[in-house]
This record gives sequence, structure tokens and C-alpha cells, in this order.
Amino acid sequence: MAQTDNKKFFENLSGAGKAIAVLTSGGDAQGMNAAVRAVVRMGIYVGAKVYFVHEGYQGMVDGGDNIKEATWESVSSMLQMGGTVIGSARCKDFRMHEGRLKAAHNLVQRGITNLCVIGGDGSLTGANLFRKEWSGLLAELVQQGLIDEEASQKYSALHIVGMVGSIDNDFSILAWICKKPMIGMVFALDGEMMLPTVKQDAVFCLSVCASDWVLIPEMPPEDGWEEKMCQKLSALVVQRLGFDTRVTILGHVQRGGTPSAFDRILASRMGVEAVLALLETTANTPACVVSLCGNQSVRLPLMECVQMTQQVQKAMDEKRFEEAVQLRGRSFENNLKTYKLLAHRKPESELPNSNFNVAVLNVGAPAAGMNAAVRSAVRVGISEGHKMFAVSDGFEGFYKGQIKEIKWADVGGWTGQGGSLLGTKRTLPAKHIDKIAEQMQKYNINALLVIGGFEALECLLQLYEARSSYEEFCIPLCMLPATISNNVPGTNLSIGADTALNAIVETCDRIKQSASGTKHRVFIIETMGGYCGYLASVGGLAAGADAAYIFEEPFDIRELQSNVEHLTEKMKTSIQRGLVLRNENSNENYTTDFIYQLYSEEGKGVFDCRKNVLGHMQQGGAPSPFDRNFGTKIAAKAMQWISKKLNESYRKGMKDNSYAFHVVMKQTFLKLSIELNHHLTFFLTCAVVHEALSICHLVKA
Repeated sequence: MAQTDNKKFFENLSGAGKAIAVLTSGGDAQGMNAAVRAVVRMGIYVGAKVYFVHEGYQGMVDGGDNIKEATWESVSSMLQMGGTVIGSARCKDFRMHEGRLKAAHNLVQRGITNLCVIGGDGSLTGANLFRKEWSGLLAELVQQGLIDEEASQKYSALHIVGMVGSIDNDFSILAWICKKPMIGMVFALDGEMMLPTVKQDAVFCLSVCASDWVLIPEMPPEDGWEEKMCQKLSALVVQRLGFDTRVTILGHVQRGGTPSAFDRILASRMGVEAVLALLETTANTPACVVSLCGNQSVRLPLMECVQMTQQVQKAMDEKRFEEAVQLRGRSFENNLKTYKLLAHRKPESELPNSNFNVAVLNVGAPAAGMNAAVRSAVRVGISEGHKMFAVSDGFEGFYKGQIKEIKWADVGGWTGQGGSLLGTKRTLPAKHIDKIAEQMQKYNINALLVIGGFEALECLLQLYEARSSYEEFCIPLCMLPATISNNVPGTNLSIGADTALNAIVETCDRIKQSASGTKHRVFIIETMGGYCGYLASVGGLAAGADAAYIFEEPFDIRELQSNVEHLTEKMKTSIQRGLVLRNENSNENYTTDFIYQLYSEEGKGVFDCRKNVLGHMQQGGAPSPFDRNFGTKIAAKAMQWISKKLNESYRKGMKDNSYAFHVVMKQTFLKLSIELNHHLTFFLTCAVVHEALSICHLVKA
């Protein structure tokens, strides 16, 4: 996106006179290229020199052409590529003092004193050791006459920042995760998965694949597990059951493939944060690893994270499994708890008897992940002792009486299904409030869970306002945000948004590939999202767009012309393809057709132009692993909140008209509290779109 004078980012930071090297080490993982690209472009943006170190630590030891200066164009078209284009290798030489001495010499020759290492705990531990030895290594180089005293003083401190790149996700911070190939293969098998050493991957897959049984080192099976598993599966062990059985080892299919939108976005944000950390570090700053907490970039002491990771293995070796689960982190622990809650139904005799009826329904447009949320809500509700009711076709079905009890087995296999199996409509309840109240009374509904987007929020507001006239609505009302537009006030992420982003990114990849080997071409892509620019801005970041036009950031003809000129200059060099994303309602005058015609006219003789309106393909399809997991976990949390409120307020057998309805959301990282109505407090998050736009400015393709 073209820069203007009033759109300067990080203007107080300067990398002038500094050199940054980036390397990938250990096993490769999807998203590494996005991280490398972000480091390179952010480094160049602030005025630093940036170097590739090819083949990891081995390239640093060998030097020569393995360490090359990077340019802005050298990282173009990297986002969609799996693995790492700069190579990765496990290096025995670097484990030896002599190897690290050679590496130090090679870095000093190029003036490199800032190192960004992308890898696992072994790679990051090696980097920290290298940093500690740095002054001694330089002293040896001076003694050997390989560098002079002036160079030793000039490059006296080595600064290290780590980024975790691992498909195991077993480092003791939130690292990026690469689950899409695994999830796809498991659903293609339509069966169970046994991955005894996959750790975090297996636990993540528990909730998104609805696995029947899992074996992980942090939770070894109890005595007699074979009999229980056979009873559960009834089709696994040949010796016990005599049925045909197949074992599938997924292997390196989990490591390969195109990175998901989530991996690209996370890696890009981490790459930018890594450069900022290097610019702000001092000689006394300990080595850090950049991570994500909630949705905020954070920096954590590198060796503390390494030590925590090592403590996990120690706890498992000593059979302290509960502690090992806790040491894995909150996300791991929550995934495991959710799986145990949903996978195995308790006998009727062990279920509590709550005598409460809870209804669940979908409202608004379908969003991938809705079915996973319904499944989770139904099963958690049954586990809490409630009687669960499903409402078909939203509030239209509600007032028509399309309500029926839904059982545990009724939602089997729902996790991977797209759309809304319950049916969903945009009908608001206000016009039919009398009939809805009658149905509430008929079925004795004690709580309501609504899954949907902005329309669902409007529905609950209308029910809330009707409490003064209808006692039936003085019950716990809870909403789960589910919309590809990601525009529900009070939330920073909705069910379905990740699936839509993946659809946009995959389509953009294919569209750009269609121009491979042809003349220079620019693609104008229109995304959905209403007046919310989430899909266009974040999709632009993940797809490597040159510009993203959204309603929240007004633009005029001068900016359009500036972007055309920017692309024209790019096309005159080495870039063959350009990508421009436009939110469907970004501007009523500068339509997709207008922008297409402008680019076509102004680009004559340099590039031609094509346009694509993605439409409802962003809304359909199977939910992504992230949306399955997200929908499952927040629906479980919603039902637990409903149970808590029911137990609190019905002890005296009376309904409580002071209920505020709640919107269940992930932890936000920028919250502006605003009062929308009496007893209603929401948290409006605006940082997601703005951060994506900032990074788009920095790492445009």
C-alpha cells in the first residue's frame, strides 16, 4: 500500500547502521517463510541491512554465499510457500566451540550483531549460548589476527531474538501451529488417530476431529484401558474383536503444504515484533522470544521458556503427569479438558439432575464452525444435567414451534460440517415476541444460547428490552459470535472468520498462480464483510496484497492514483503480479468496477488487469481447524456460564430479571468499555484491523 506523509509507522525507530541476520533451524514448518519475509521487510523499512543465512547454523559456520544480503524483492511471493526457502539444517559443527568461532567470524565480517533465529528449543538454546560466548569468541578472533581490536569493540555485543517455528508446538509459549494437513487427513480417514509422540498436535486435534480415543505422553492410559477403548470404539483391535483394522501414520504430511491464513498472519506479526525487539535491545537486555498472548505480541525471556519446556519432559519422566499438563500451558490444558468433557458421556446415574431446559439456535447467515459450537453446547449441557432443545431456522422457527429435544448422539459428526445443520434465518424476534414467549412457556425454556453475528446481537437486545413485559425472557441469555464479517461489537474474533480468511487466501494464491509465466498482471479482488474491513485487511496481509481498501480507512482518488503508480514502478522491475483487495462496502463511489477500470487504464503498456468477486465461496466449505476448536471451546465456556447463572438464580425458585446477557469472546488486547444499555457492558475492540493495516503498509508484496 502506497505510503503518504501522514501515514508513518514506527517513526521513532531507526535501524540505520545496523545489520540483522535471519535464519531458520531444525525441522521446517509452515509459516517460516512469512516470518522471514516480515523480518526482511520490516528491517529494510527501518533502514537496517538484512541478511539471509541459508541452511541454518550450518550456513553461518560455512559462511561465503550462505550469508547474503536480502532485498525487498527477494522475499516476494514467499507467503504461500511451505517449508523455508532459505533452508534449514541441524548442524553438528555449531555445537562445537570451533564451529561457533567460525560463525562469529563470518558475522563480524559483515557487521552483523543482530540475529533472528526461527526454530525450536534446541535452536534457541544454541543461539543463547552463542550470545553468551560472543565476547570471548571475538577475543579469540583478535588473538588469531582474523579481526582487529577496532572491529572487536564496534561489534562487542550480539543481540538475539527467537521465534518458535515448530509443528509440535511443544515450546512453553504460544507458538504458531500447523494443523490443516493433519486435520484434513484425519477427516478423510473418517476414523481415529493414534499419535503417541505428537504431543500438542494430538491434543489440538481432539476437539476439532472429535476423536474417539487418544494416547499422549502427558495423559497415559489407566489400567484396563484396553477394555474401555474396545467398548468405546468396538472396531479397533483385531485380537480382541476380530474386525478389520487399519493403522495410518500421518508422518510428514503434517509438515508439508501451504501455510494457513492463521500461520501467515501470526508469522508476519511475530517477524515485525522481532525486528522491533532487536532495535530496542541493549547490551544488558537478555535474549528474548517473541510470542502471542491473548492477541497481543509479547516478549518473554528465552531461557526461561527453554527451561519450562525441559521441565515438561522431566515431569513426564517422573510420572508427574498433571504437572506436565499444566506446564504445557493454558491452551494445551484447556484443549485437553474440553476433549475429556465432550468425548465420553457419563452414565445417566452419574449425571446431575438440574431440571433446567436450555435452548440453542443459530441466527443470521451461516458461518463455518456453527455446528461445532452446537455440538459442544449440547454435550456440555447434557453433562451438566440439563435437557437441551434445538431450535430450527432461528427465531422464525422459534415462533413457529420448530423446537425439539436434542440428544448426545444427535450431534455426532457435526464438528467438521459446514453451514448450519440447525438451519438459520435473519428473522428478528420483535414482530413475533408474543408467540416466542408462548413457546418459551410451553417448553419451559430456562436459558437461551444464540449463535450468530450482528443479527444475533440485535435479537438479544430485543429480548432484553421485552423483559419488562414478558417474564419468560428474564433468564440467562448468552450469545456466541459467529459471522465471517467478524463485526460483532464487543468481540475481536468470531466463529467462521478464520475459515473465510482461508478461503480468501487460497483463492488469491490460485489467482496469482494463474498469471505465472504470463505478462504483468494486477488482480482486483472484492471480499465480503459488510462495513467491517477485517476480511479485506487481514486477508490482504495473509495473501501479500499491494493494497487493501476498507470502509474504516477512507481513501480518495489521489491515494488510488498513488497506488497505481506504485504498482507500475514495481511492474517495470521484476514483479509480475499485483494484488489489490477491496471490501464490498469500502466506498459507494469507488466501486470494484471503478477501481478495475482505473487500474486498467493507467496501467496500459505496463500491466493488464483482472477482477474477481469472491462472493459466497467465503461463506461455504468445511470449517478450518481453528474455527472448529474455537467454536468448541467458547460454546463449552458459554454453557458453563449458563449453568452457573441458573444455579445461582434459581435456588429460590424465582427468575431473576436483573440478568445481563453476555457475549462470549476470546481475550482482547485493546478494550474500550462502552455502555449500550442498562445492565449491558460491551468491550469494543479495534486493534485487530488497525494492526493488520499497519503491517500491510510495512510488508506489502
